Amino acid sequence: MRRAKISIIGAGNIGGTCAHWAAQKELGDIVLLDIPDREGVAKGKALDLFCCGPIENFDSRITGTGDYKDIEGSDVVVITAGLPRKPGMSRDDLVQVNAGIVRTVSENVKKYAPNAIVIVVSNPLDAMVYVAWKVTGFPAHRVMGQAGALDVARYKAFLAMELGVSVEDIQGLLLGGHGDDMVPLPRLTSVNGIPVQDLLPEERINACVERAKMGGGEIVKLMGTSAFYAPAAGTIDMVEAIVRDKKRVIPSAAFCENEFGVKAMNSGKGLFVGVPCVIGSKGVEKILTFKMNEAEARSMNESISHVKDLIAATIKLFPELA
Repeated sequence: MRRAKISIIGAGNIGGTCAHWAAQKELGDIVLLDIPDREGVAKGKALDLFCCGPIENFDSRITGTGDYKDIEGSDVVVITAGLPRKPGMSRDDLVQVNAGIVRTVSENVKKYAPNAIVIVVSNPLDAMVYVAWKVTGFPAHRVMGQAGALDVARYKAFLAMELGVSVEDIQGLLLGGHGDDMVPLPRLTSVNGIPVQDLLPEERINACVERAKMGGGEIVKLMGTSAFYAPAAGTIDMVEAIVRDKKRVIPSAAFCENEFGVKAMNSGKGLFVGVPCVIGSKGVEKILTFKMNEAEARSMNESISHVKDLIAATIKLFPELA
């Protein structure tokens, strides 16, 4: 049986950790690529990781490279390339630099891996997914962004800490834009089926939501750079769902039109917004919709509006992406 081929563009902290998780799960053969000036980093990390195989008992072939030809035939391409977030920077501050980087990466993905499913991790996430989609010209179901998997993981982790229970028993969902624009849904949060509102007062739930929203910024302040373990874990959760056709329901930045009123909020056009998706071998195979209450719908509309503004700012810088 042919192994899946997973290419990771960007050999920084997130890219290298993605390669680590993917190899440990033995999801397929891995290509870790970076620009020629950093080719040695990609090759070094790939070699170091390959040497873990005899210890961790995985047989994935791991290649480090600076040549886009090596991603040819990829089943999944993960784009982590871009400037990391620094203290004092918002995700919006990254648009000008990272849109140019993601555009170049996407041109090469289109050329060398035209049948791949693309997962974008680069920030600001909601805009970078749009850039990758426009540049590759791929069907929307084959382009998605990793955001919700990370945001929900943070939300669940902070609730588990607050409650003193296993993270495995927390079920929850967040929608909307990445980070500050996420839309919490405590109404749909439970602990092994028990509504979280029955276990925590509203102010403690809200505190966990706010910490999840600001989780990336909290880590930047502590470390001086962006998080990478959890973003990479969330990304590889999505990769596993694709290569193993698991039909997992994972919140992801997916192209929405009629779902959640996106068209109405964006002058009749679609947008990539964080929503619950069924992810399998075809990429985003279905978007799950449900009835929101008035407060949730209002928050979702506000989040969609911010994503719309972010895309408009990106197009202003790069008119060819309109």
